[in-house]
Amino acid sequence: MNRLAIIGTGVIGNGWIARALAQGWNVVAFDPDPNAPARTQAFIDNAWPSLTQLGLAPNASPERLTFAATIEEAVNGADLIQENVPERLELKQEILAAIDAAAAADVIIGSSTSGFKPTDLQQNCQQAPGRVIVAHPFNPVYLLPLVELVGGEATQPAQIASAQALYQSLAMRPLVVRREIEGHIADRLMEALWREALHLVNDGVATTEEIDAAVVYGCGLRWPLMGTFLTFHLAGGEPGMRHMLEQFGPALKLPWTKLEAPELTDELIDKVVEGCEHQAAGRSVATLDRRRDDFLVELLEVVQKYWPEAEGLKGRI
Repeated sequence: MNRLAIIGTGVIGNGWIARALAQGWNVVAFDPDPNAPARTQAFIDNAWPSLTQLGLAPNASPERLTFAATIEEAVNGADLIQENVPERLELKQEILAAIDAAAAADVIIGSSTSGFKPTDLQQNCQQAPGRVIVAHPFNPVYLLPLVELVGGEATQPAQIASAQALYQSLAMRPLVVRREIEGHIADRLMEALWREALHLVNDGVATTEEIDAAVVYGCGLRWPLMGTFLTFHLAGGEPGMRHMLEQFGPALKLPWTKLEAPELTDELIDKVVEGCEHQAAGRSVATLDRRRDDFLVELLEVVQKYWPEAEGLKGRI
């Protein structure tokens, strides 16, 4: 029985816990907050119906979770360790150094960091720094399968290969990032869209609701299956991407986007917050979480029928 150690039980840490439990793993968690166990239990209770609908492993059970009193106790005997502390580099370096000192030298330590590079995370690790890698998931972790794996200067290919196998056994789809870069891949793409969206609100072009509608009813419907490049490949007609670039490539020189983020003035913050509250329409975050999860379960059931392996394209992402 595989054992996952979780260090830090915020939204992302609890997401890892729920996913691992659903896959039949044993989980040992550590969080210095005395309210963490109750918070985690409430999180699992909310996530379990969606996980059940997707399909649980034969040994799946919330009862396989325990909390440890120390980091050392949590990582003892772990097959995989996932760090999820707040996104502050010095804090992560401190916690990862403690984990590295306590865990067996061959155990992969994944950091859920959304932006830091693994070489920076490895700096204070003395025992086996190469096994400290970025393993960046997406919220909700218990449903979304992507995990970006990034090795640092001390990381060996065999360690990345070991990490791939471990995350695949958690029903994840590992994406190995070819070289380390701030923000990895997916967050850089989301950040570009986010910055442009903020400009559109700031310039009075659209409200938050109208911008979200542009994604929900337009481009977003294509992205779950084809992503960005294959979508544009089809935009070129039968000749494909080459024709698309010949036809629309000149538009790249036009001022269609403003990738530099606008200043977050009080006025812009108010516009964004008021827009999101209007969209929420009085519904709590927990209610919206449940609605999102119900949607994602149905969507995953559909798109899995069209993923590469369903077409016999093995080894593709």
